[in-house]
Amino acid sequence: MSRFPRWVYDRGTEPDPRFSLANERTFLAWIRTSLALVAAGVALNAVQVPLAAGFQTASTVVLVMLGLLAAGQGWLGWVRAERALRENRALPGPSLGPVMTAGVLVAAGLVGVGLLL
Repeated sequence: MSRFPRWVYDRGTEPDPRFSLANERTFLAWIRTSLALVAAGVALNAVQVPLAAGFQTASTVVLVMLGLLAAGQGWLGWVRAERALRENRALPGPSLGPVMTAGVLVAAGLVGVGLLL
């Protein structure tokens, strides 16, 4: 039986299904985070919030871009972890964790400063 993506599943040996399912749950958590960030950006743009000029647009762009990055992290993280499981290697850490943290802080800061001005 062939599974997609073949370049992931054709490597190594089949791991314990519990680990693959946990990896999938982590992927889905990244996707939920991505959807929440994009929704927050869209909502911030759609609702009249008393922000200083430019802060609303900047916050919206940061949130939507973070949503795109979270989706990418979810996919790449799933691939990297699934390969590591199949090749009996140590699991990699999230490569965009610090970027996501900094981005959320920047977006929150923009909204906070924009409300105060």
